[in-house]
Amino acid sequence: MVQRARVVVVGAGFAGLAATRELAKGGALVTLVDRNPYATFQPLLYQVATAGLGTSDVSYPVRTYTAKWPNVRARRAALSKVLPDERRVEFEDGTGLDYDYLVLATGVTTNWLNVPGSRENALPIYSLGDAAGLRRRLQHYLEDTATGRRKSMHVVVVGAGATGVEMAGTLAELRRRTLPLTHPEVRPAQTSVTLVERFDFVLAPYKPRLRDAAAKALRKRGVNLRLGSTVASVEPDAVVLEDGTRLPSDVTVWALGVTAPPEVGSWGLPQGKGGRVTLTEALNVPEHPEIFVAGDLSGPPSPLPQLAQPAIQMGKHVGKQIIAASKGLPVRSFSYRDPGIMATVGKAEAVLQLPNGTTMRGLPAWLAWIFIHVAYLLGGRNRVSVLLNFLWRYAGPRRTATSVTQ
Repeated sequence: MVQRARVVVVGAGFAGLAATRELAKGGALVTLVDRNPYATFQPLLYQVATAGLGTSDVSYPVRTYTAKWPNVRARRAALSKVLPDERRVEFEDGTGLDYDYLVLATGVTTNWLNVPGSRENALPIYSLGDAAGLRRRLQHYLEDTATGRRKSMHVVVVGAGATGVEMAGTLAELRRRTLPLTHPEVRPAQTSVTLVERFDFVLAPYKPRLRDAAAKALRKRGVNLRLGSTVASVEPDAVVLEDGTRLPSDVTVWALGVTAPPEVGSWGLPQGKGGRVTLTEALNVPEHPEIFVAGDLSGPPSPLPQLAQPAIQMGKHVGKQIIAASKGLPVRSFSYRDPGIMATVGKAEAVLQLPNGTTMRGLPAWLAWIFIHVAYLLGGRNRVSVLLNFLWRYAGPRRTATSVTQ
């Protein structure tokens, strides 16, 4: 009787879930480990932060996911040590697991870029907890402004990648369309949305015509764009630029990128740019070929963008290679198939860029953005709930745009 490979997958993000699915289909004995009991659909966190969706709409129980396969188990634990020579991982609760193969898909964390005051005074939007915390801050500060306990409610978003653009566009629409109805006590001069970017354009990976279209759409919605501006420091009530400009900010949203968590350095694995684990073309560690890394923490010879699609494809590849290796077959190099990139600016406005050079913007791109994101959600209930919430938020009465509060 052939003994099935024991595989530990650490991280229930896009990469970890994709790897688990392939390993389960291949008959491996899999344990999926995550510090949270749920998986998060990160591309829609800004909708949670702006009260368009609830936390349950973008999360899915890990144990419900693993229950699909009799050879897969789930475990809630936080990784503390990787012991490659012993083929063992240990967790913060003092327990551990032995493995034949290990998949590290733990993801990364907010990159504060050593900007003074950013960690203390800005709010990230990388996890479900981050999004919920930002939403509470926005709602409480807005209520305080309406009742006179605060003088203003100015928001500065730092970083004009997809997350920053989506956040700024949505906040600006709420400011112009919804707040006059729900918070008539707040004067327009008491609120603002500013987007700061060190480049002279938004959405750096996109073609110039899409960048310009996105910037125009943001300005149309009332976003103050500060392009070509580098943040020098973040204060409790302001964002200070390198040229000395001080932007009033009651809430500063940090959307400037990610980096590997500090604890990765203690795992004894080679690291490269951004703390990513240095890998072979097959996505495993050169000195320990039984350890594979997928997702944002992965550092293959040809670095990939830290997005959902690369993570999903890397997870699938890793799962297939482990099944092959467990049967004595050689592992194959990873090849990324670029499906294109997209970002939304607000109601009926998005940009889409395909790898063959085709571009799309406006309503067609926005509808494509909605249905693609809904399709990738886990669970039928979540898909239906998110689709209904989108329709209600963008097609329903303006006063209902912030109806989801907790």
